[in-house]
Amino acid sequence: MKEQSSTITSFQIQLLSRIIDMDEYPFLKLVIEQNISEEEYDELFAHLKIQQAMYEEQKNEGLLDFSSLLIEFAGLLNEKLDPTTTIYALRKENYFPELMDEYIKILQES
Repeated sequence: MKEQSSTITSFQIQLLSRIIDMDEYPFLKLVIEQNISEEEYDELFAHLKIQQAMYEEQKNEGLLDFSSLLIEFAGLLNEKLDPTTTIYALRKENYFPELMDEYIKILQES
C-alpha cells in the first residue's frame, strides 16, 4: 500500500511540474529530481544558515577569500546534489544571495 501511495505522489508531482515553470525554480526541481527528503532539505538549510553566519562574520573581520567556506559547503552537501548546480539553483531562487554570489565568483575564477 505504501508503494502505491508513493507512486501516486510521484505521479502527482510530475503533473504539477508540467504546470509550473520549473526553470524559474531550479532548486525545487533539483530537490524533486534527486528525491531529496524533507530531513535532507532541512539539513541543507541548517548548514546554509550556519555558513551564512560564518560568511558574515569573516567578511566583517575583513577576510576576502571565502574558498574555505565553499569547500566546506561542497563537503557538507548531500551526495545526491552537485555543488555547482546547487549553488546556481539556490542563487536563482534567491536563497542566501550574497553567499551564493561569493561562491559563484570563486567558481568562475577557478
